[in-house]
Amino acid sequence: MATLRGALAERTDPDAWPLAVGDLVVLVAVFSAGTVHHNGVDYLTADPVGAALTVLPFLIGWAVVAPPVGAYSPGAAESAKAAVPLALRAWIPAALLGLGLRASPLFDGGAAPALVVVSLVAGAVGLGVWRWLAFRMR
Repeated sequence: MATLRGALAERTDPDAWPLAVGDLVVLVAVFSAGTVHHNGVDYLTADPVGAALTVLPFLIGWAVVAPPVGAYSPGAAESAKAAVPLALRAWIPAALLGLGLRASPLFDGGAAPALVVVSLVAGAVGLGVWRWLAFRMR
């Protein structure tokens, strides 16, 4: 029987880890931009914990979903043609998990229908553009 560690090792490639760093930066930027849009830029310094807790559910969702879905698999490190669809395939369930966490008593904020749509679209666009640019700039 395969272990979880073994299964994840098969689904990840060290060559894809630079994508992971960029993915996290993009997700923090996208959700921080939304936070600034709703609360103003001063909110980031006035309540950095609140700002971090706005982003955290989506980062948790990404961390839980992206590796097993294959966002960092050997193919992801080869081309944008592989990397972008893998990110999008992982983002949808990751965002839904993040939204579920926001709707739970663990986090404030809820998951209004507009947030669901904006989160899915903004995250997908951010991850897709970032990954496309990462390969374009090589």
